[in-house]
Amino acid sequence: MYNPFTLEGKTILVTGASSGIGKAIAIECSLMGAQIIITGRNIQRLEETLALLKDSAQGKHCLVVADLANESQLKQLANGLPSLDGLVNCAGMTDPVPFQFVTKIKLECVFGINFFGSAMLAQILVKNKLLQKKASIVFISSISGVYCSAAAGSMYSASKGAVNGLIKGMAIDLAPKGIRVNGICPGMIDTAIFEDGRITKEQLEEDAKKYPLKRYGKPEEVAYAAIYLLSDASAWVTGSNLLIDGGYTLL
Repeated sequence: MYNPFTLEGKTILVTGASSGIGKAIAIECSLMGAQIIITGRNIQRLEETLALLKDSAQGKHCLVVADLANESQLKQLANGLPSLDGLVNCAGMTDPVPFQFVTKIKLECVFGINFFGSAMLAQILVKNKLLQKKASIVFISSISGVYCSAAAGSMYSASKGAVNGLIKGMAIDLAPKGIRVNGICPGMIDTAIFEDGRITKEQLEEDAKKYPLKRYGKPEEVAYAAIYLLSDASAWVTGSNLLIDGGYTLL
């Protein structure tokens, strides 16, 4: 059956694959035929993700434990990789703190994971020629810092705004190599990112009412966009950001 979105024959690395959006992307890409390499900091959660990948029992996929904010672990991760057709930079974190209480250490922590780790991983892969010609790099960004922000969201917004600027410059620099670079800007996605209790369930339910579609997005809905950007269906797309926000930024 003809399918322009197939990922058959492609090897794709997904960071932050131990939960949420990264986990969904890894699972959905495996269902589209890709060989998946997943990475994250929690081996137990990574093993849970690995078990859910299509054909995982046949040893088609693998996992690598690594903290992208740790330079030595970042290099070790890259050194053990095969040639890749796709990279999805999904590792991320949030730390809701009002701006007047932001510290340099907190900023460095958020940027270390949301920006520097992803940027340096991509650079290492390019320098080591581990990305195939016509490879696709996808960053999971956010509407925050690009289209809007929120109370206590200055650090997260700044890191995602930086990611979007990086995408534009990388797309230009890597175009001669045939490597495409794009991003996805989701609105609020229903994941475990706020399970630490600083934002209550009632507050989240009230916030969801602000979306024209009256709900948060699902991790799988971001994964479908990633599949498009990783597939040959998007062969003429680079330097773009797909907005997936349930209509939030229309208001």
